[in-house]
Amino acid sequence: MSAQPSGHAADGVHLGDRLARLRRLAGLTQEQVAERSGVSIDVVRKLEQRRKHSARLPTLHALARGLGTELTSLLGEPPGIASNGAPESPELIELRRAVMPSLVPKAPAMSDLGSLSIGVLRQEIADGWSLYHSANFAQLFPLLPGIIAEARLLAAVGTADQKAAGSAALGKALQLAGHLSIRLGKTDLALSALERAASAAGDSGDPLLGPMIYGSVAWAYQRQNRLDDAQELALTAADGLEGGKLDSAARVRVWGGLMLSAATSSARMGDYDEARDVMIAAEEGAGRLAALPPPDDDGRLLSVFSTSSVRIERVRLAVQYGRPDEALELAKRTRLSADTPPSWRTWLLLDVARAYADTGDAENAVRTLETLRRVAPLWMRQHTLAVAIVTDLWAGSTHPAGLRKLADYLGVIS
Repeated sequence: MSAQPSGHAADGVHLGDRLARLRRLAGLTQEQVAERSGVSIDVVRKLEQRRKHSARLPTLHALARGLGTELTSLLGEPPGIASNGAPESPELIELRRAVMPSLVPKAPAMSDLGSLSIGVLRQEIADGWSLYHSANFAQLFPLLPGIIAEARLLAAVGTADQKAAGSAALGKALQLAGHLSIRLGKTDLALSALERAASAAGDSGDPLLGPMIYGSVAWAYQRQNRLDDAQELALTAADGLEGGKLDSAARVRVWGGLMLSAATSSARMGDYDEARDVMIAAEEGAGRLAALPPPDDDGRLLSVFSTSSVRIERVRLAVQYGRPDEALELAKRTRLSADTPPSWRTWLLLDVARAYADTGDAENAVRTLETLRRVAPLWMRQHTLAVAIVTDLWAGSTHPAGLRKLADYLGVIS
């Protein structure tokens, strides 16, 4: 899934101020940024003058490309990330240490092996993914370094089969670390974790683990504005799976996740027609799941992919490409399955709220955001899109009931 689809820097700095600062650091004029990015000079000026509070992801990617910077430099850190004024929090340092252990070798504590179980570890990793999809990062942070350490130990000892199982667990644990790092805007740490996850996948003997991790790498590339790389990686991995026949639910889910990633990259590069074609192919593939036995493994350890997730992504792409009426029509026809994670339900509500705002229906936009605050308050505080929508609504001429509470909650007004 793509990262926070918003143009508003949610760390207290207006997007226009951030754009102006990055432009000056690059030694560029507004006209030069517009020319290099292919964005109209009017948009650049309105953003820097704070007459425009947000921009769509294709525009943001283009601006980042014109500035020669990462997308995260424009977006800023997600809201709700605690900061104690230090360069990095102790929790983040511990995560870095777990992903990239000290170069000073330490012999594994063999006495710890007696308490380790691959079954228990897999359950811990699955629970960790549940915490992630619920945006419960505060609880996940202290648990994840220990999970990675346990997985690394199990990947290093025992029989060949035991090491392979440990490597598979290590790959999933490091993939989770990569996802968490992307959410926090730490793409350097994310790619370090995902590179190590891919290496562990190669030792696991699991033919689906590598492609799953490639989908996560593609997301990190998107955050770095490497859209061509992200699209190529996702499509290549998806083609490899399709060439081996999509004859199992697990295989279809991994393939589908890669297709959604490729479609997202196409849309962010401005090719909505290609993105829609890929999405339709993915939706047809999702239809195969009903005729296949469910995966043997815990579904939380597989890519999120279903007819529901495809529809959610189609709504998102329509919103990002400035087609709010199409997005709302798609949303009305979307039926969420029971296994749709809270994170995906959040993205749908945010995109519906954005679509309502774009059509001038501020009242329904506020109602949708109020629903999101009730069902997923943690995710609401993690998304810059929520801040962008509320900022735009607050700048409007009408303030529906409930808007002030939302603005206070997200720090849009003080």
